[in-house]
Amino acid sequence: MTKGTEGTPLMEDTALAVLEPATEALLASVPRAGADEVDVAVAAARRAFPAWRDVAPADRARLLRRVVEAMEGAWDELALLEARNAGKPLASARGEIGMAIEVFRYFAGAVERPHGETIPVADGVAFTERTPLGVVGLITPWNFPLNIACWKMAPALAAGNTVVLKPAELTPLTALRFAELALDAGLPEGVVNVVVGTGREAGRRLVEHPDVAKIAFTGSTAVGREIAQRAAATIKRVTLELGGKSANVVFADADVEAAALAAPWAVFDNAGQDCCARSRILVERSVVDEFLSHLQGAVEAIRVGDPLDPTTEMGPLISAQQRERVAAFVGDGAEVAIQGRAPEGPGFWFPPTVLWPVADDHPARHEEIFGPVAVVVPFDGEADAVRLANDSIYGLSGSVWTRDGAKGLRVARALESGNLSINSNSSVRLTTPFGGFKQSGYGRELGPHATDAYTEVKTIYINTEGK
Repeated sequence: MTKGTEGTPLMEDTALAVLEPATEALLASVPRAGADEVDVAVAAARRAFPAWRDVAPADRARLLRRVVEAMEGAWDELALLEARNAGKPLASARGEIGMAIEVFRYFAGAVERPHGETIPVADGVAFTERTPLGVVGLITPWNFPLNIACWKMAPALAAGNTVVLKPAELTPLTALRFAELALDAGLPEGVVNVVVGTGREAGRRLVEHPDVAKIAFTGSTAVGREIAQRAAATIKRVTLELGGKSANVVFADADVEAAALAAPWAVFDNAGQDCCARSRILVERSVVDEFLSHLQGAVEAIRVGDPLDPTTEMGPLISAQQRERVAAFVGDGAEVAIQGRAPEGPGFWFPPTVLWPVADDHPARHEEIFGPVAVVVPFDGEADAVRLANDSIYGLSGSVWTRDGAKGLRVARALESGNLSINSNSSVRLTTPFGGFKQSGYGRELGPHATDAYTEVKTIYINTEGK
């Protein structure tokens, strides 16, 4: 075996060695898919598509509800797999599997929801209908493995597409188990296909394959750019949910203590490995000291440790490479103001860390860290807060804390971001659209219109004049 790069697991020519982040021990060995295996999966999905497309909507909904029942029956199993494979606290893993189940339940109810339009035209009538795209390629990340896969699979399947899922090679185990559950629940063979391989091999082939009609990708902005370029060769439809460097804006008239106590979980949840992480904490200058005094106790109290310990609140990072990357942001013009504790010994541990003060040009101010590191930045008034919050290539999420409702709404409207919360750190609800502005990507997932991203609009004209 040789050591992988960019966070990839150890690899052999025919297998991927999946590690457990909390112990660094081998968790599983998974057959490694390359271009040939992707071709086989796409061919299976293409064969299955016509029959799946033509399943009566009520019957398709019924099959998706059976998938929900199968996932509910395997909830504990899936959560344990996710906790061990991704290094998540078990309680967090259970919550994520719960959301994945609810996403499937929601979109099972959406199968009959798409409606067309009837349009009067000269000499007849025209109407529109939503038609599925065909084979959809889904490329998903390692930070929320099954949850984000279900964000994509559920609306794609509800719309009548078949899918080829390439999970992150670091965290493939719940995706593989899901495929088994879906087949056992009654989904026809070929409707859901999973290929586990590297992005350079399996991912690239999926993006370039001429029989794949769409790619839905969640991951880094750098990889998103490459996917958009490669998909252009076959004019593929593409949905991209990419990086973030979200702002948590705290005004002096906010409940400063409440904002400070909530701030750690806006960054350190999932060990900071979250594109929605509000890792830029912008605080009105007059209350910076008060905010930091409340923040310190909250950060130092975070329990970092074994994901299977029910008292654990934050687990390890996903890999040694990710830990090295995160550590590189600490120092050289960014002072550590607050730091929690992390275990010693095996495991990819990194303590929750707050940097203050931070030089204006320091990378931690501007680059996505994807780890448990936050920066505190002071501002002077509303205009300065908006300027600093928008000073980013990203625009995925963010929060505004103030007791002034009009100001909160005014600032939220001024921020260049796709998902904003006032006096809250919440970014995701399965019933509302989710996606980014600027280089955080394009397209929306979740919510009532998510199935639209997996369909085309077809117009049909009927001549009523008999000519």
